[in-house]
Amino acid sequence: MRFLFQGDSITDTGRLNHEDPHDLGCGYVLLLGAELACFHPENEILNMGILSNRVLHLLARWKKDCLNLRPDVLTVLVGVNDGGHWYGVKPALFEEVYNILLRETREKLPDTRILLMGSYCMHGTATEGVWDLVSEGTAVRREITEKLAKRYGTDYVDLQEEFDRALQKLPPTHWTIDGVHPTPAGHRLIAQAWKRAYGWREKEDGQI
Repeated sequence: MRFLFQGDSITDTGRLNHEDPHDLGCGYVLLLGAELACFHPENEILNMGILSNRVLHLLARWKKDCLNLRPDVLTVLVGVNDGGHWYGVKPALFEEVYNILLRETREKLPDTRILLMGSYCMHGTATEGVWDLVSEGTAVRREITEKLAKRYGTDYVDLQEEFDRALQKLPPTHWTIDGVHPTPAGHRLIAQAWKRAYGWREKEDGQI
Protein backbone atom coordinates (compact mmCIF):
# COMPACT_ATOMS: atom_id res chain seq x y z
CA MET A 1 0.00 0.00 0.00
CA ARG A 2 1.25 3.47 -0.87
CA PHE A 3 0.14 6.27 1.47
CA LEU A 4 0.58 9.85 0.24
CA PHE A 5 0.13 12.94 2.43
CA GLN A 6 -0.38 16.32 0.76
CA GLY A 7 -0.70 19.83 2.14
CA ASP A 8 1.10 22.83 3.58
CA SER A 9 3.57 23.41 6.43
CA ILE A 10 1.49 21.41 8.92
CA THR A 11 2.15 18.35 6.76
CA ASP A 12 5.62 19.45 5.65
CA THR A 13 6.99 19.93 9.20
CA GLY A 14 10.66 20.36 8.43
CA ARG A 15 11.13 18.30 5.27
CA LEU A 16 14.62 19.03 4.00
CA ASN A 17 14.16 17.86 0.41
CA HIS A 18 10.84 18.81 -1.18
CA GLU A 19 11.67 16.75 -4.25
CA ASP A 20 11.95 13.56 -2.21
CA PRO A 21 8.57 12.12 -1.18
CA HIS A 22 10.32 9.74 1.20
CA ASP A 23 11.42 12.71 3.34
CA LEU A 24 8.61 12.51 5.88
CA GLY A 25 9.49 15.54 7.99
CA CYS A 26 9.12 15.36 11.77
CA GLY A 27 5.35 15.70 12.32
CA TYR A 28 2.19 13.63 12.14
CA VAL A 29 3.22 11.99 8.85
CA LEU A 30 6.36 10.63 10.50
CA LEU A 31 4.32 9.31 13.43
CA LEU A 32 1.88 7.57 11.11
CA GLY A 33 4.64 6.39 8.82
CA ALA A 34 6.47 4.71 11.69
CA GLU A 35 3.37 2.71 12.63
CA LEU A 36 2.29 1.96 9.07
CA ALA A 37 5.68 0.57 8.13
CA CYS A 38 6.87 -0.98 11.41
CA PHE A 39 5.30 -4.40 10.96
CA HIS A 40 4.37 -3.94 7.31
CA PRO A 41 7.42 -3.20 5.12
CA GLU A 42 5.19 -3.47 2.05
CA ASN A 43 3.62 -0.13 3.04
CA GLU A 44 5.25 2.91 1.46
CA ILE A 45 4.70 6.30 3.10
CA LEU A 46 5.19 9.49 1.07
CA ASN A 47 5.01 13.13 2.14
CA MET A 48 4.65 15.90 -0.43
CA GLY A 49 3.48 18.65 1.91
CA ILE A 50 5.20 21.97 1.24
CA LEU A 51 5.26 24.93 3.59
CA SER A 52 3.13 28.00 2.74
CA ASN A 53 1.16 26.10 0.12
CA ARG A 54 -2.36 27.09 -0.78
CA VAL A 55 -4.76 25.07 -2.88
CA LEU A 56 -3.47 26.82 -6.03
CA HIS A 57 0.03 25.52 -5.33
CA LEU A 58 -1.35 22.01 -5.01
CA LEU A 59 -3.07 22.35 -8.38
CA ALA A 60 0.16 23.47 -10.06
CA ARG A 61 2.02 20.37 -8.88
CA TRP A 62 -0.82 17.84 -8.65
CA LYS A 63 0.16 15.72 -11.65
CA LYS A 64 3.80 15.37 -10.58
CA ASP A 65 3.31 15.23 -6.83
CA CYS A 66 0.11 13.19 -6.65
CA LEU A 67 -1.26 11.57 -9.80
CA ASN A 68 2.10 10.32 -11.03
CA LEU A 69 2.82 8.81 -7.61
CA ARG A 70 -0.38 6.74 -7.83
CA PRO A 71 -1.16 6.44 -4.11
CA ASP A 72 -3.50 3.80 -2.76
CA VAL A 73 -4.45 6.17 0.05
CA LEU A 74 -4.31 9.96 -0.36
CA THR A 75 -4.62 12.41 2.53
CA VAL A 76 -4.97 16.17 1.99
CA LEU A 77 -4.79 18.95 4.59
CA VAL A 78 -5.00 22.46 3.15
CA GLY A 79 -6.90 25.65 3.90
CA VAL A 80 -5.33 27.72 6.66
CA ASN A 81 -3.09 29.64 4.23
CA ASP A 82 -6.03 30.06 1.85
CA GLY A 83 -8.27 31.68 4.43
CA GLY A 84 -5.97 33.11 7.06
CA HIS A 85 -3.96 35.74 5.19
CA TRP A 86 -4.47 38.75 2.97
CA TYR A 87 -2.95 36.78 0.07
CA GLY A 88 -5.38 33.91 0.57
CA VAL A 89 -7.66 32.28 -1.96
CA LYS A 90 -11.27 33.48 -2.05
CA PRO A 91 -13.81 30.84 -1.00
CA ALA A 92 -15.35 30.34 -4.45
CA LEU A 93 -11.94 29.84 -6.04
CA PHE A 94 -10.80 27.61 -3.19
CA GLU A 95 -13.80 25.36 -3.79
CA GLU A 96 -13.37 25.39 -7.57
CA VAL A 97 -9.70 24.45 -7.44
CA TYR A 98 -10.13 21.85 -4.70
CA ASN A 99 -12.95 20.35 -6.76
CA ILE A 100 -10.60 20.07 -9.74
CA LEU A 101 -8.02 18.24 -7.63
CA LEU A 102 -10.58 15.74 -6.43
CA ARG A 103 -12.23 15.30 -9.82
CA GLU A 104 -8.88 14.66 -11.51
CA THR A 105 -7.90 12.21 -8.81
CA ARG A 106 -11.19 10.31 -9.10
CA GLU A 107 -10.85 10.16 -12.89
CA LYS A 108 -7.19 9.15 -13.00
CA LEU A 109 -7.06 7.06 -9.81
CA PRO A 110 -10.57 5.69 -9.27
CA ASP A 111 -9.44 3.08 -6.74
CA THR A 112 -7.52 5.51 -4.52
CA ARG A 113 -9.01 6.05 -1.08
CA ILE A 114 -9.09 9.74 -0.12
CA LEU A 115 -9.10 11.32 3.33
CA LEU A 116 -9.68 15.08 3.55
CA MET A 117 -8.71 16.84 6.76
CA GLY A 118 -10.34 20.16 7.63
CA SER A 119 -8.16 23.16 8.42
CA TYR A 120 -8.08 24.48 11.97
CA CYS A 121 -6.69 27.29 14.11
CA MET A 122 -6.61 28.45 17.71
CA HIS A 123 -5.29 31.41 19.67
CA GLY A 124 -1.53 31.95 19.38
CA THR A 125 1.13 34.26 18.01
CA ALA A 126 0.20 33.45 14.41
CA THR A 127 -3.41 34.48 14.97
CA GLU A 128 -2.88 37.35 17.42
CA GLY A 129 -4.37 40.58 16.07
CA VAL A 130 -5.96 38.80 13.11
CA TRP A 131 -8.12 36.30 14.95
CA ASP A 132 -11.37 37.18 13.20
CA LEU A 133 -9.74 36.95 9.77
CA VAL A 134 -8.01 33.65 10.47
CA SER A 135 -10.80 31.91 12.39
CA GLU A 136 -13.58 32.95 10.03
CA GLY A 137 -11.53 32.31 6.90
CA THR A 138 -10.39 28.92 8.13
CA ALA A 139 -13.95 27.97 9.11
CA VAL A 140 -15.25 28.75 5.62
CA ARG A 141 -12.53 26.65 3.96
CA ARG A 142 -13.21 23.86 6.44
CA GLU A 143 -16.92 23.89 5.52
CA ILE A 144 -16.00 23.73 1.84
CA THR A 145 -13.67 20.82 2.48
CA GLU A 146 -16.39 18.90 4.30
CA LYS A 147 -18.86 19.63 1.49
CA LEU A 148 -16.42 18.32 -1.10
CA ALA A 149 -15.78 15.22 1.01
CA LYS A 150 -19.50 14.46 0.89
CA ARG A 151 -19.66 15.21 -2.83
CA TYR A 152 -16.86 12.78 -3.66
CA GLY A 153 -17.61 10.24 -0.96
CA THR A 154 -14.26 10.62 0.78
CA ASP A 155 -13.42 10.27 4.45
CA TYR A 156 -13.40 13.55 6.38
CA VAL A 157 -11.45 14.48 9.52
CA ASP A 158 -12.66 17.54 11.44
CA LEU A 159 -9.42 18.67 13.06
CA GLN A 160 -10.99 21.81 14.51
CA GLU A 161 -13.40 19.61 16.45
CA GLU A 162 -10.50 17.45 17.62
CA PHE A 163 -8.51 20.44 18.85
CA ASP A 164 -11.55 22.12 20.41
CA ARG A 165 -12.14 18.99 22.45
CA ALA A 166 -8.46 18.87 23.45
CA LEU A 167 -8.57 22.54 24.48
CA GLN A 168 -11.07 21.68 27.18
CA LYS A 169 -8.23 19.88 28.97
CA LEU A 170 -5.08 21.80 28.06
CA PRO A 171 -4.33 25.30 26.65
CA PRO A 172 -3.46 26.14 23.02
CA THR A 173 0.27 26.29 23.80
CA HIS A 174 0.21 22.59 24.60
CA TRP A 175 -1.14 21.72 21.16
CA THR A 176 0.40 24.35 18.85
CA ILE A 177 3.49 26.51 18.74
CA ASP A 178 1.65 29.55 17.41
CA GLY A 179 -2.04 28.68 17.04
CA VAL A 180 -1.50 26.81 13.76
CA HIS A 181 1.68 24.73 13.70
CA PRO A 182 1.43 21.75 16.04
CA THR A 183 3.65 20.83 18.93
CA PRO A 184 4.61 17.14 19.19
CA ALA A 185 1.41 16.64 21.21
CA GLY A 186 -0.59 18.38 18.48
CA HIS A 187 0.94 16.19 15.80
CA ARG A 188 0.03 13.10 17.78
CA LEU A 189 -3.53 14.38 18.10
CA ILE A 190 -3.73 14.76 14.30
CA ALA A 191 -2.25 11.29 13.82
CA GLN A 192 -4.78 9.75 16.21
CA ALA A 193 -7.66 11.51 14.45
CA TRP A 194 -6.41 10.21 11.10
CA LYS A 195 -6.21 6.68 12.47
CA ARG A 196 -9.82 6.79 13.66
CA ALA A 197 -11.03 8.09 10.29
CA TYR A 198 -9.01 5.45 8.48
CA GLY A 199 -10.47 2.70 10.64
CA TRP A 200 -7.18 1.61 12.14
CA ARG A 201 -7.39 -1.76 13.87
CA GLU A 202 -4.44 -2.15 16.20
CA LYS A 203 -3.35 -5.63 17.12
CA GLU A 204 -0.41 -6.99 19.04
CA ASP A 205 1.57 -7.57 15.86
CA GLY A 206 0.90 -4.04 14.64
CA GLN A 207 -1.53 -5.16 11.95
CA ILE A 208 -3.86 -2.47 10.62
